[in-house]
Amino acid sequence: MPKKVDHHARRTLLSDALMRVAARRGLEDVSLRHVAAEAGVTAGMVQHYFRTKDEMMVFALGAVRERVERRLADGPEPEDSRRRVEALLVQLLPLDEERTLEAHVSLAFQAYAAVKPDIAVELRADTARMRAGLAVWLGDAPLHATGLLALVEGLSLQVLGQHLSGDEALAVLRSQLDLVLG
Repeated sequence: MPKKVDHHARRTLLSDALMRVAARRGLEDVSLRHVAAEAGVTAGMVQHYFRTKDEMMVFALGAVRERVERRLADGPEPEDSRRRVEALLVQLLPLDEERTLEAHVSLAFQAYAAVKPDIAVELRADTARMRAGLAVWLGDAPLHATGLLALVEGLSLQVLGQHLSGDEALAVLRSQLDLVLG
């Protein structure tokens, strides 16, 4: 009887390997060969699941989104909109090993997407969904949602570059939430 293969699990294994390679070396150095070595599989297996580097990148971007959504779903349901907004934005800050990896990958994706239209479409769609959700939680305030997302991206850069600690970034975020939400 043929062995049953969990294709989603294999693709996730490969996208996790891609994220580790991207965080260490940058997306420009990501290749099917590097991802295969990181995942401990053959390059042929990587090619079986992803015909191109761009396909692999789009899948990995979705995997990051799923990780953030899973962390949010696993936490307690915040009782008010301010706590919901804060809970989401905190998940985007590099405050632990997992989120630091995701922040490195997100930064690399931003640079990669600047020259890759297919990847840029995915990033724009994710950002638009997040901005729309935040705007609703903020009482139909799209400008505040945009500002807070931009703030978190900037704070992430500051933490990754070790200009700010995670605690300092959290304090800045909470200060801005106080200004926006009172």
